[in-house]
Amino acid sequence: MKFQQGNGGEVETKSVTTNPRRETELVRILTETIIMVALAGALYLIKIFTLPQGGSITLGSMVPIFLLALRRGARIGIIGGIAFGLVALVEDVYSGVEVIFYPAQVILDYPLAFSLLGLSGFFRKIPVLGVGIGIAARFCSHFVSGGLFFASYAPAGVSPYAYSALYNAGFLIPEFVITAALMIVLVRVRALELYR
Repeated sequence: MKFQQGNGGEVETKSVTTNPRRETELVRILTETIIMVALAGALYLIKIFTLPQGGSITLGSMVPIFLLALRRGARIGIIGGIAFGLVALVEDVYSGVEVIFYPAQVILDYPLAFSLLGLSGFFRKIPVLGVGIGIAARFCSHFVSGGLFFASYAPAGVSPYAYSALYNAGFLIPEFVITAALMIVLVRVRALELYR
C-alpha cells in the first residue's frame, strides 16, 4: 500500500498492484544467481595450480557465471561476476595467499575482472565465443593490474607489461581450455535451456 497526503490533510491509501509473474521471475533469477555464485565459489576452492602472486587454475570455477550470463543476459552475468569476485577475494585472503597490495589493484583483480565474465551474455547464440570474450576481458583487467602494480616482480630487462601478459596468460589459457570444454558439453546437453 502507498500512503499519500490528501488535499484536506487526511491520509489516503492507494493500492499498489503487483505482478505475481514478475515477482516470481525476479525470485527465480535471484535464486539462480545465488546458487551459481555459490557453485563458482565452491569450484574456486578446487585449485589445480596457484601462482605466487595470485591467479589459479581451478576446476572450471567460471562455468557457473558463464551459464548464468548466457541464460539470463549480460546484466545479470555481470552482477553474478561481481559477487563471485568478492567471494574469490575472501577465499584467497582466507587461504593465506597474499593478494592485497593496493586498493585499486584489488578492484582490478577481483570485482572488475570477474564482472567482465558477464559480457558473455551478449553472445547467447555462440556460447563458446562468449566464454572467449569473457576470459579475454578478464585477462585485460589482470593485465593492467599486473603492469601497474606488479612491475617489481618482472625480471631485469623485461617490460612489466610483457611480464604481466605472460604471467596472466599462464593461468587464464588453461582456465579457458577447461571452461570451454565444460561449456561445450553443457551446450550439447542443452543446459542453457533448462528451467526457463
